[in-house]
Amino acid sequence: MPWRPLPRIAFALAIYPFQASSPADLPLEIGDELYIIEQGGQDASWFRGYLVAPPSLLAGLTSVKGQKLEPTVFSGIFPRCCVEVREVLGDSGLDGHTHSSESNGDSPKFDHSNGDTPRRHGSLVHKGSMRRNRSSDSSGTKPFTNGGSPRFPPAPQWPTRTSSQHLPNPTSDKGLARQLSHRSLTNSLPKSSPGPLTPTSDTSRAPNKKRPQAPVPMLKIGDETPTSSSEPLVDEIASCLREWHCKNLHELLLARRYSALEKVSDLVSHLDLARRQLLHGVLTASELDALREEIVWNLVDGNKMLSSEIIVRDPKQRGRLLTGDDSAIEMTKLQSTMSLLDRPPVFQHDPINLYHLLVDVREFANNGLVSPTITLHLCSRSPGEPPKVLTESFVLDLPPQEEFEKLASAGGYRTLFTDLTSNDIGDASRSDSDLYLVVKVQANQAIQRSSFSQPRRAYPVNEKASQSRTNTNGFLNSGSVKGGRQSLMWAQKQFGSVRRAQNDLRTTQLPSTPESPSLETGSRPTTRDESRPSTQQGPQYAKRSIGVGVFNVKHLFSHSVSGDQNVSIWTPAAANASADSLNSSDDWDEVIRELASSRNGAYTRCKPMEHVRLAFQSFADPDANALIDRTPTLLQDIIPTSKTDFPGAPTKPRSDIYIRVSEAFLPHQALLSHPERGTVQIAASLELKNVQLTLEVRKNSGERIERCIFPGSNSPGQTAWRTSAVERSELWDQMIKLVIPTDDVPGAHLIMSLADAPGFPFALSWMPLWTEEAFIKDGSHAPLLYVYDRETASSDNGRGAYLALPWNSKSRYGDAKDETLTGPTATLRIETRLCSTLFSQDTILLGILRWKEQPENHVLDLLERFVFVPEIEIVKLINEVFDALFSIIAGYDGKDQYEDLAFNALVTVLGIVHDRRFNLGPFVDTYAETKFDHPFATPCLIRSYLRLLANPADSTKSRRVRAAVKVGRQLLKFIVCARRKQETREAGIGANTEATFRRDVKSIFGAFNGLMEDSSPISIGNKTLVVQHMHTWLPELKGLFSGEEILQIATAFLGSCAGVEGKLILYKLVFILNLTADSLVSKGDIKQQVLRATAEWIDPYWGVSNDSIQWREQVRLCCSIAAQQAKQPHFKDPGYFSKAIESYHSLSISRRPKNDQFSLLYPTTYPFPSKPLTSPVIFDEAITELAGLLAILAGTHLSSQRVGANFSYADQLSPSLDVVMSILSGGAFPKEWLSLYIFHHKASLQILESLFEVMVTNHIPFIDNADDFNTDLWNKYLLTLLTLVSSDTLALETFPEQKRRAVWKIAGDVRQQGAILLKRSWEAIGWEASPEEQKRYGLPRLGGFQVQYVPSLVAPILDLCLSVHEGLRNVAVRILQAMIISEWNLNEDLSVIQAEMIDCFEKMFKAKNIGESLVQKMFINELLDMFESLAKPPGDPTWQAIKDMISTIDELLELLAAVHSPDITESLRIMNTLQLMNFLKDMQKEDIFIRYVHQLAEVQARLHNKTEAGLALRLHANLYTWESTALKPLTDPAFPEQSSFDRKERLYFEMIKYFEEGEAWHSALSSYRELANQYEHSHYDFAKLARTQRAMATIYETISKGEWQIHRYFRVVYRGLGFPINLRDKQFVYEVDASERQSSFTDRMRQLHPAAQFSPKGEAEDDEEGQYLQIFSVSVYRDLDHPIYQQSKVVQSTRDYISSARPNCFAVTSKRHSPASEVQNQWIEKTLYKTKESFPTILGRSEIVAVDATRLSPLQTAVERTARKSSELAALDKRITSGDESDFTSLTDAILSSVDPSSAATVAQYRQLIPTAPEEAEEGIERPALSPLQNALQIGLLDHTSILRHCLSHYMRPEHVHTRAFLSEHFKETFSPELALLAPNPTTDQHHIITSQPHSSTDDPLSVIPVFTNGANHVSEELPSEPRPRPLSLLSFSFLKNSTASVPKANGTSVSAPSDDGASSAGKFSQATSSSVHNSTSANTTAPLPMEASAERPTTAQSGRSGKVKKRFSRLGLSRMISARDRTTADPMNGVAEE
Repeated sequence: MPWRPLPRIAFALAIYPFQASSPADLPLEIGDELYIIEQGGQDASWFRGYLVAPPSLLAGLTSVKGQKLEPTVFSGIFPRCCVEVREVLGDSGLDGHTHSSESNGDSPKFDHSNGDTPRRHGSLVHKGSMRRNRSSDSSGTKPFTNGGSPRFPPAPQWPTRTSSQHLPNPTSDKGLARQLSHRSLTNSLPKSSPGPLTPTSDTSRAPNKKRPQAPVPMLKIGDETPTSSSEPLVDEIASCLREWHCKNLHELLLARRYSALEKVSDLVSHLDLARRQLLHGVLTASELDALREEIVWNLVDGNKMLSSEIIVRDPKQRGRLLTGDDSAIEMTKLQSTMSLLDRPPVFQHDPINLYHLLVDVREFANNGLVSPTITLHLCSRSPGEPPKVLTESFVLDLPPQEEFEKLASAGGYRTLFTDLTSNDIGDASRSDSDLYLVVKVQANQAIQRSSFSQPRRAYPVNEKASQSRTNTNGFLNSGSVKGGRQSLMWAQKQFGSVRRAQNDLRTTQLPSTPESPSLETGSRPTTRDESRPSTQQGPQYAKRSIGVGVFNVKHLFSHSVSGDQNVSIWTPAAANASADSLNSSDDWDEVIRELASSRNGAYTRCKPMEHVRLAFQSFADPDANALIDRTPTLLQDIIPTSKTDFPGAPTKPRSDIYIRVSEAFLPHQALLSHPERGTVQIAASLELKNVQLTLEVRKNSGERIERCIFPGSNSPGQTAWRTSAVERSELWDQMIKLVIPTDDVPGAHLIMSLADAPGFPFALSWMPLWTEEAFIKDGSHAPLLYVYDRETASSDNGRGAYLALPWNSKSRYGDAKDETLTGPTATLRIETRLCSTLFSQDTILLGILRWKEQPENHVLDLLERFVFVPEIEIVKLINEVFDALFSIIAGYDGKDQYEDLAFNALVTVLGIVHDRRFNLGPFVDTYAETKFDHPFATPCLIRSYLRLLANPADSTKSRRVRAAVKVGRQLLKFIVCARRKQETREAGIGANTEATFRRDVKSIFGAFNGLMEDSSPISIGNKTLVVQHMHTWLPELKGLFSGEEILQIATAFLGSCAGVEGKLILYKLVFILNLTADSLVSKGDIKQQVLRATAEWIDPYWGVSNDSIQWREQVRLCCSIAAQQAKQPHFKDPGYFSKAIESYHSLSISRRPKNDQFSLLYPTTYPFPSKPLTSPVIFDEAITELAGLLAILAGTHLSSQRVGANFSYADQLSPSLDVVMSILSGGAFPKEWLSLYIFHHKASLQILESLFEVMVTNHIPFIDNADDFNTDLWNKYLLTLLTLVSSDTLALETFPEQKRRAVWKIAGDVRQQGAILLKRSWEAIGWEASPEEQKRYGLPRLGGFQVQYVPSLVAPILDLCLSVHEGLRNVAVRILQAMIISEWNLNEDLSVIQAEMIDCFEKMFKAKNIGESLVQKMFINELLDMFESLAKPPGDPTWQAIKDMISTIDELLELLAAVHSPDITESLRIMNTLQLMNFLKDMQKEDIFIRYVHQLAEVQARLHNKTEAGLALRLHANLYTWESTALKPLTDPAFPEQSSFDRKERLYFEMIKYFEEGEAWHSALSSYRELANQYEHSHYDFAKLARTQRAMATIYETISKGEWQIHRYFRVVYRGLGFPINLRDKQFVYEVDASERQSSFTDRMRQLHPAAQFSPKGEAEDDEEGQYLQIFSVSVYRDLDHPIYQQSKVVQSTRDYISSARPNCFAVTSKRHSPASEVQNQWIEKTLYKTKESFPTILGRSEIVAVDATRLSPLQTAVERTARKSSELAALDKRITSGDESDFTSLTDAILSSVDPSSAATVAQYRQLIPTAPEEAEEGIERPALSPLQNALQIGLLDHTSILRHCLSHYMRPEHVHTRAFLSEHFKETFSPELALLAPNPTTDQHHIITSQPHSSTDDPLSVIPVFTNGANHVSEELPSEPRPRPLSLLSFSFLKNSTASVPKANGTSVSAPSDDGASSAGKFSQATSSSVHNSTSANTTAPLPMEASAERPTTAQSGRSGKVKKRFSRLGLSRMISARDRTTADPMNGVAEE
């Protein structure tokens, strides 16, 4: 089957990997995204298409900074069976046809009608021709791997290819434009079902016709997987991760932000795991909710870190991205919360929330412990208080390590500590408290017994029986009483037998071990498990505490942290053991000192068990059982560990008794109590090393209560419980729970025995649990320890004799024994705590509950004392308390005193509702609705209420009134419930008191109204409480009062509040807010009444007002009220829109506050809830809320009713437009709040649509009244609309994937809707076009009021003309067409529009930094198409003017695109900028031209091209004259209003600064000369003139010192068709630094032209494809006829400067003829290149315009070579003088080649070219005259000799003696004629030769006069203002005299000024010359110097570094000139230091 295109592009995913086997194949990996365009092959089993691969990290690391990574697109063919087609792209409507893209500008449309290029509507295809895929290119094939792939289904059978499949595929293999696909539609649009793909027929195309290129799909917006509807976060995570990878990952790496990269890595890992969890669907509903919320906030964290743009996803809606269809209020709330907070706000004071902590024992380190036990419990500790136990204990008996690992993996060692409150975790008012997990380690240890402490009798014992055994639950019964000693578990008879057996043993001292007669008879007592207590000698064990560890878990709740933690175990250090350093231990906590006391205060880590590893996880849930049910995967079979008290009001029955056994008080002189002897001393034989307590619970009858003792939450019930073994004065500190049957509690008591293991008990004690008809008080108790003997252990009918003994030291009268008289009494320290809903510990409460059994006067007493009952006692028995109080109220009906006291008691009980410790509110409501049954309490409650409110101002009642108002809702609820019960009773007896009840209730509210109208100060507090709570009372009237009646009550109350002030206004608004939210008044007609009334109620509290905190809070509450009502269906605005506009406008003009607290938006309570911010932000909640309100109003009503009805035309419309513009510009909230910002674009468009209707109706006058047209209003409206549609936030084609997806889903195609509104608005202000105009221009409306906006709106319209959005661009081009036509019809001139377009495009390209794109070309073509009808008649002036203007704009766009292209180098950008500047200069755009000049200067300066920067500034300076005309100020660059001279002078200062830094001395001097000329001849500012001359002198001095280098030059030839026109087949000369080598310059050119090939030899063909470069080195061509060569004794640096200044001719030696012996026949041929411009240039290059060849004569060759050799020697001399001795060898070789007479390289051989007189000639004979070249050669030889002599002066060291002698000898021999001429006393002829200047002109500006100084070689270049007849003029001497302190002569005398006599002057000159020659041997000069310099002038050694010279330039003039240029003094250069 031949290849045929598909009717539409299909999107598919690869479901099976495919490996390429031919160049045309496209390898696939699973998950690859494919776009299929063709189908073919055998049986149509092959596809052709594109593979879109995400960008790689390597591409990011090699990209330009800030550049977005684009996906790579590959093309090829692949089997059909390897892919799954997901959808066919294209927006199909309900009719099944593809809709035109006009309805959606963001969706593309392909048109294959043209075979040349694919056309697409709505976006762009890739620029350029479509290249075919070359599979052989490594970059064109997607890499793939073969190994490590997962398991796949059976491999499909590859279909057979046809031969056509191997043909290359027409497509673009990379760089496709990043655009949108048809999949960018919202989910509401139906998608095409994939179905079977049927390719189109290809028969319509002719066989020989060119095949059309394949269509290019645009990239889709994002994923739309099948799970997107059920789990939106799956797609959101994928989209977000792709964006982070493509946009941010490489930027983090390049910026080396490794910490941020690590955070991103963690986020990615968590998000990927969460996404997989969502896909697998194995989590419970609660776990899914928690996971979704975590995902949403992780996405927020990542976006904050990487882009600061927050996208709102709602965790409550499965993480769905909120769109424009959602509520603006919810969007605003979530956006602000996510943008400002790190996590969702959770207010910890919420009493409903309880906290739970999961603790899992993961690992322990057991080093030899026997049967270790770990006990876990929680305790809290506040500063200054001891630790307080909060929970039961969780006891774990640890098995061997192998068994532990198995059980731990199954979750057998974990517990859930439940029902912790905010107080417990330290998040409430007690924020300074800490919460600790205490880990206690116990283990069995062998008992060490002394010989005298052994029991008298010992019996064999089974050692195995002493070990703990595992029970059925897997826990060890280590706490139960088992073998080893006697137990109280034995029958009571045994106590009696013991007593009888010891009758004969009575002494004053108890025996060490009591004997049991049962043991003598052979009957051994047994335990409950039939094991006998053992006394066998041998290894016996007792449980002991090993160590304790703590971990502060407070932070686990505040930060929701989960993870593992090692808890170190600490133990008190022994006296002689070394303790650990506690301060350095991270896991040490001082609370350990209070949990385990140490005698020496030292602690050490527990060696047997150093640490325990625990895992933690916190939860927050009001019900622990529900939490366990909802989280089965984590909490299955968990063992809860309860808190030891109620976390709040108990919800379930509970009756637990907690006993904490602290210690036994047994000092060394302690006395045991005895019923007969009083006290008995403890036996001295007891060591008390293993003190253990055994405890049982018994009834009064002596019967034991079985299995009621629970040592831990996971322990089984025990009948007898034994503590661990401790030494005397040590603590047990163990807690147990007693679960006793309810009926047994009143008579239950504890019986305890004390023994020193393994001996028998020596003491016993007991304590009752029920005293004084109530349970024993919570707290610490001290039961007495009695002697364990026959008197105390006996029983009477089972009742123990000890019950007759006092259990504590207090007598019945409450006094205690005086231990100072009786001695220390042995006691126990025991604490009790009751946690029961069945028993109370308060006698007053018990009396109230049994009020019927009390006398009447006692009932009054109980009611009066009811306030002293603890709240917890009331809460535990809340139902019983309510029943009792209501029974009292009804029972004493008519008795005011009883009613009032009972009413007060009821108010007291209800007041507990506000106690945050108890969540009592639901219980009260439940009781009132289900359990309340006191119908006759109604009148009593009302009477008591009215009596209380009768005189609220009474100070005696004020407190009770406030208490009653706080619980007003509950009181009213009970009144209503009682009334309903009463109605039921009345219906049975036929009575009716309805009217009375209504009247009484209204009387109550009337009393409150009267209270609100009371203006006395004492009532302010009551009034505040009434306003705060009134909204909770009205809902209680439902059912008894109608909605209208309730509304009347509320209206009457608000009427009484009309005069409130201050904070009462805010509480009043809260009341209104709650009233409007009540469903009772939001139905039917009542809703409209409330709506109208609400607008009136809140009208005074917002709108136009002064700015204050109070007023802002009022506005916020008004916003909440309006937003609450706007959410109701069928809402009609009562005027909120105008009020919101006024409020916004008033707030926006005030200063924004900087807050460190964030108040949650749209509050419903006051004070407003807030959260602290990590850093202060400038943010106004009120403005944000107003913007959200306007958005919801715009989306719900906007008709003439809501906007126009209350508008006063321009007065209201203009502020509305200002508000919309403020919102669009980010004035309401930051633009980084992406979702909300996009949402408001859609809402603003809705507002503008409504405003448009109003403006069209009221603000477009008739033609006769055209003067009434409000131009400013319509201008503001159009600008606002244009701002909206041109917003960058809507340009989703430029966004990364996540942002693009969000923009599209939130706002849809807002630009298309805005384009439609823009078109309607523009046509509305135009006039109807005539039929002729419509035919000519195609515009229905033209001119009219539209002409008012030309050219003001040209700029924003042009911005839209370059939009990618097709619909918007078409409308903009149409509007621009109308503007052009209107302007031409009015003025027949388009220069105004053209100028405006130039300004606009320049600003647009600069602001948006856009480069060349197809949109620019499309705009030009579309604009031309609009005027196509005008081109038909030839010679139409309109068409010609429009065509010229469009041509100009087209050229401008090309230049701007070239300048702002991001893909070019700085060099190319500079060249393009110059072209643009020339264009702007021609267009007379001076301001833009100046801006680009300074930008160019800044770029050059940044690239260290200082000279080029100065030349750029000269372009600006050339715009001005030296006149004093005034100039306007400039903003960019900043120049003040000043004269033309001042501005040009300032620019010259900056230019000179750059010239001096770039060592462009000629440019600097010319600028200085121009300034000096103005100072001297025009402005007569001699001060500036002097400074200018000094600066020039400094430059001359620098030149003469040679502290600069000549630049190097290279010729570059551009060949090949790959270069642009301005470079192709041209040659340029480039100027570079002197130190840059040709290799480095070649590298620079290679970077500039990376695609070019370098061919240093040969010539490339001109018409060859590609780019070819040739680089050659050239030198400045030196004109040998220049006068500088006729001047003797000119230093070499001066010669170099003169000959190389402003070069424009360069040479390269092409041929050389140098015979070995005859210099007369040598010649050189050079190739000369003449450039277009002289150097330096702005670009650093100049085009070669002429190439010529010249041949140098022998004499010219000699002059040039001699000068070159002298220059080389001078360079070596300079380097050696500066300290570089490595060039000595080179210097020696150079000198040797010059002084060797036999060397062909010596220049002395050129002496024969100079004619000389015969030796025998007479003296009078005139010598032959020398030609200029001969004279130049003579001077060159003299200079060369001088340099040689100076170079020989370096050989002064001892190691150079022989070298110097050798070289000097040859030097004298070879250059003897020159040395004779340079002798100290030359002859007249010799002097004539030196000083003669043939053919020199004094008018030549480059002629120089030497000024000889000591070693400095300065040459002063002066203007030829007058002839210079002598070598050294008077002016030169006077200049030296004036610029130095003195001019000493060599012999110490001063040189006087020469006289007028020339001979005298000449003589003095000769005298000075001869005297200075003797001192010139050490001078760094090329010739003997005639005089020494001033002492103040630095020598070469002092100033031989160029850095100091540069500093001197700045100091001499330039920097001071610049710093003083803007001073307002008469002399702006005043203060510049002179040298």
